[in-house]
Amino acid sequence: MPQFGNIFGFNFKFGMTMLTANQYFTHRYRRIPAKVSLILFLTSPTLSMNGPARHKNQETYFNLVNGGVRLYSVLWFWRNKVWWINDMGFYKKTSLAILILPLFLYPFLPHADERQTIQALYLPLADHYAALVAYEKYRNQMTHADFRIQKMKSWPQLRGAFLDGGADMAFIISPLAMDMFRQKPDFHWVSLMHRDGNALAINAQLQQGSTLPENKADRQPDANIALAFKRARDQLGHASVTAVPSLLSTHAVVLYKYLRDHNLELGLGKEKDDADVMAIEVPPAQSIAFIKRENERGVPASFEQSLPWADIVETAGAGHIAWYSKDVLPWPKGHVECIAIAADQTIHDKPAALQEVIYFIHRAAQDIEHARQTPGPEMAEIVNMIRQHVPQHPPKAIIQSLDAALNAINYRYLDVDKPGLKMVMDLAVAAGILKHPIDIDTFADPRFGMAMSELSTAEINALNLDAIIQSRWSSKKSP
Repeated sequence: MPQFGNIFGFNFKFGMTMLTANQYFTHRYRRIPAKVSLILFLTSPTLSMNGPARHKNQETYFNLVNGGVRLYSVLWFWRNKVWWINDMGFYKKTSLAILILPLFLYPFLPHADERQTIQALYLPLADHYAALVAYEKYRNQMTHADFRIQKMKSWPQLRGAFLDGGADMAFIISPLAMDMFRQKPDFHWVSLMHRDGNALAINAQLQQGSTLPENKADRQPDANIALAFKRARDQLGHASVTAVPSLLSTHAVVLYKYLRDHNLELGLGKEKDDADVMAIEVPPAQSIAFIKRENERGVPASFEQSLPWADIVETAGAGHIAWYSKDVLPWPKGHVECIAIAADQTIHDKPAALQEVIYFIHRAAQDIEHARQTPGPEMAEIVNMIRQHVPQHPPKAIIQSLDAALNAINYRYLDVDKPGLKMVMDLAVAAGILKHPIDIDTFADPRFGMAMSELSTAEINALNLDAIIQSRWSSKKSP
């Protein structure tokens, strides 16, 4: 937006300056304004070609200014009977008009080399780190897409913004996306954002009577915490509360699965006589304050949230990680969690730009995976990129979340995984998180897959993205 404003302002001011100058010099120095007008005329299309990608309404205003400036220049030539035009014969004037006409029409014609805006919505979570790295590291390398990201404060806000048509794509928890699709099926699932990646954290009141291993990797979803939940129910006389980012979340699915494995009942946001644990919605950024406040009141409480909040809870002294979702919901390559969805209009109108964004998100995911294997300058660079957008994530918490030895989250195999999503969906329906299943084959659009995790770094570098885009999207077809 600022770049567009600068170029718009430059053309407008430049054009008005030329208008004033031409009025002043018309009768005294006829050749000077003619030459300057010609320069303005010829450079205006260059500004249009080299300007940043724009929204459609911005492009209309921009082109009107460019076209107006050039039209003014042409009319000035003829109105003042510039000497070198006035002396031309009919055929020369016609040839000059044919030469000038394409330049005048240029801004009103579609241009294959102009980038198309891809606006994406995200939350400040480790789930979306690959998108943040892609934005920081690769957005200026994109030739089809003008990639933009917008931070949301909560899942309900993201849901509303996307369904209102406020973005081309969104990075979102899969049960919420499936519920949205059942409500308004005008978008499709085009990629994963990560696998695994959430954890249960408990406050000191809930931990009483339970011992957790010192090494986080050894904290397994055994009966230890299930017994703590039972004790809390007996103490309180009702279910203890677990904060989840949304009742329509994979986090709620994981919590349900853990409790079911230990013959406990989950309630969803309302009193349930036989519930042992009650899930309530608390935005991720507020979850630490929630269990800390409950602890100060002497109330056992917990949260099931995405990384790095589960890691921050320990550094903040608010509680401890009890177990990781990867051990509750084991799945080859990691369970499905956050996914990328794209509006059908974007898939239809901007497939090349969308493909490019997904390609670079997957590439950024591989960069994260590579950096986490050998912590050093590469990891420091990744952390710095992430903190440009989520400064509330301390470097230590980011590094702990990305610890390769713990492997609590991974960014591999990000292509559409229908069986993986079906497992999450079936559990969500069983838990009452989703009222009805959806047709996953209809929901998924696997055409944007890159199979990048199966490639070496050299093979990734050798990929010809333009050739991939040309082969897939030379004819634009909706899913």
